[in-house]
Amino acid sequence: MRTVPRTMSTQHPDNASVPFFSSSPVLAGEDEIREAYYAYSHLGCDEQMWDVEGKEIDTYVVKKLLSFYEPYFRENVLGETVNLTLRVPNPTVETAEAKVLLETLESIPRSYDAARLFYGRDVTPIYEVILPMTTSARCIDRIYRYYCRFIHDRQHERFAPDDLTIAEWVGESGPERIDVIPLFEDLPSMLSAPDVVGEYLSDKDVADQRVFLARSDTAMNYGLVSAALANKIALAGFDRLAERTGVRIHPILGMGSAPFRGGLTPRTAERVGREYPSVVTFSIQSAFKYDYPPEESRAAIEHLRSREIGPARQIDEERAAPIMAAYSEVYRARVLELAGTVNAYAKLIPARRARKLHIGLFGYARKLEGVTLPRAISFTGSLYSAGMPPELLGLESLSADDLAFVREVYPSFDAKLAEALRHADLDGPLATPQLREAVRRAGFDWEPDTEYLETTRRLREALEGRQDAVAAGLVLQAALRRRFLG
Repeated sequence: MRTVPRTMSTQHPDNASVPFFSSSPVLAGEDEIREAYYAYSHLGCDEQMWDVEGKEIDTYVVKKLLSFYEPYFRENVLGETVNLTLRVPNPTVETAEAKVLLETLESIPRSYDAARLFYGRDVTPIYEVILPMTTSARCIDRIYRYYCRFIHDRQHERFAPDDLTIAEWVGESGPERIDVIPLFEDLPSMLSAPDVVGEYLSDKDVADQRVFLARSDTAMNYGLVSAALANKIALAGFDRLAERTGVRIHPILGMGSAPFRGGLTPRTAERVGREYPSVVTFSIQSAFKYDYPPEESRAAIEHLRSREIGPARQIDEERAAPIMAAYSEVYRARVLELAGTVNAYAKLIPARRARKLHIGLFGYARKLEGVTLPRAISFTGSLYSAGMPPELLGLESLSADDLAFVREVYPSFDAKLAEALRHADLDGPLATPQLREAVRRAGFDWEPDTEYLETTRRLREALEGRQDAVAAGLVLQAALRRRFLG
């Protein structure tokens, strides 16, 4: 059995600080090769997610890593000691990127050849791909079967009955199969994720299966509390699936540094690990890597890699369902009211990665009268810059009994809200009387970071005065102080 990685370095652009090795504030191209090496060699991550969604893809990443950093990879075998995992487009949803999936899958045997030449033996540097926006077992199965039938098995085909096989012509292709990691991003899919994975596994003889739960897009669509509860319900369901099938399920949880997007930082790693005991792999996003001293990041990554994995905490789903429904409704209504503010601030959020537009799963354009909003990191950064952290939206929906339940099953809820309140302006124009009352009723004291508060108020004045250059500088200043962009 392969060792399952514990810390997955990702390319999420939530960092306020620019990494020292980058040739530009916007990471792209060779800088992302350097980033992967840095994550492995300096920070201690045992996996790098290589995102081919929404950007000009580099299908020679394995060859470049092995040739640029030969001494390191001689000692640390790619695919054995450290992992490289591709995140591919989902053709069911991202039709414009559909053929990028095929191109990416075609690159896996070439990477296999590069590793075999480098190590002098059979080494599989890439054997897993991540499928975003998974909604059904068929979505996963198509990728698994396409690789097996149309990339690996075709090597045995002959050009003509009396001619060579493809393998005799261009060489044998490996690996024989790949593992597909479904990534569940919206709330309905997350709640049904154990059933979807169970259906996918029903005709496969496997001992292990990794699964990936999102946090950012789920929070953006449904709010902080709903996202957290959905994660916990899915994790509990995966434990039951493992018990029922005998397949070892290895959950991955995608968490950013902002409390809204998970709240995983070098300073909260122990708490997060305790809260999600069954999670095997945590995402290490850019703010975690670049907005803290490297020694803090290294120590936290080492803790996450060495922590003991335990069973998921079971959760009363019947009690959680109406809370999520009511909370999401209030949250969405409030987001609709704030859409103009979000879009005004979003144009000031600096880019940190070279990316094309990504479809995402955010439903407001379809469901909230045509209002469009930026993606999760810019959305979060915009509201923080405006003095209205998104963690606070929807709080009014929670009764005293609801709060008691949430605090019981989501132990870090109070810490998340307290952190958000440090960056909130409850005296500002975006704070409603209902929100202030909800904060008081929930027992929170508003103790803002006064320096941060002053920055956001100056930012609001600059934006109202159309001083965009001044406002952009203040947006970055505020992000650096809270140690994440969004």
